[in-house]
Amino acid sequence: MREYSPDLTPQWKRPKPVPEVPADTDLVVEVAGTDFCGAVVACEAGTVTLEDRFGKRRVFPLEPRGFLLEGAVVTLTRPSRAPAAPLRTASGSVAVPGARARVARAGRIYVEGRHDAELVERVWGDDLRIEGVVVEYLEGVDDLPAVVADFGPARDARLGVLVDHLVPGSKESRIAASVTSPDVLVVGHPYVDVWQAVKPSALGIPAWPQIPRGQDWKTGVCRALGWPENTGAAWQHILSRVRSYKDLEPVLLGRVEELIDFVTEPV
Repeated sequence: MREYSPDLTPQWKRPKPVPEVPADTDLVVEVAGTDFCGAVVACEAGTVTLEDRFGKRRVFPLEPRGFLLEGAVVTLTRPSRAPAAPLRTASGSVAVPGARARVARAGRIYVEGRHDAELVERVWGDDLRIEGVVVEYLEGVDDLPAVVADFGPARDARLGVLVDHLVPGSKESRIAASVTSPDVLVVGHPYVDVWQAVKPSALGIPAWPQIPRGQDWKTGVCRALGWPENTGAAWQHILSRVRSYKDLEPVLLGRVEELIDFVTEPV
């Protein structure tokens, strides 16, 4: 007497069960009935996205017996839980837990002052240590040509420089233009001081105040905002409110990333 399943399909006609395999990220499978083979890059309700070795991506339904794993037929299922999002550094790059600092490169990044250096360290410190990039400060830009000459930039020892208030017609722009070595990149932001590169929203203020010419800008800011006229303490307060790249103006983000790319470019 033949046996039947609850759906009245004869048992001898029913396909043999195959393993169910979670579609975890990076699992490499072949799509049954095709020559497409790729790694899992995403799995959503009812579909899986595979990427082949050429970087081409295609979406396939999660059908029973729809894939081959090491030549054997399998049914892909959604992972039991979504993979944890990768940890990020303050700059937004993927963190590398346990990574050791790289031996310092010959190349350097120079910024104008201590506050600039501390802000760069706050946001890009993890990335700079992995890349082996040291940040130093100039205490002003007036001596930049002499600093560059003393550094002796070369193809394998590039120098990147971040300048405050680098706008057309400024003293800073004239000094920057005098540096012509192909192994030096001078970029800058338009702000009077790097304080302004911190978004007002991070500090809970509507905007940075306008300070009349002839006044010390930082002292004027403290006075206008009702802060004690202690610029050192004011800066520590500002810096403490910077938690990631999201607290900085895009124009500064772009310039610092540009400098890091420049000094770490392979020879």
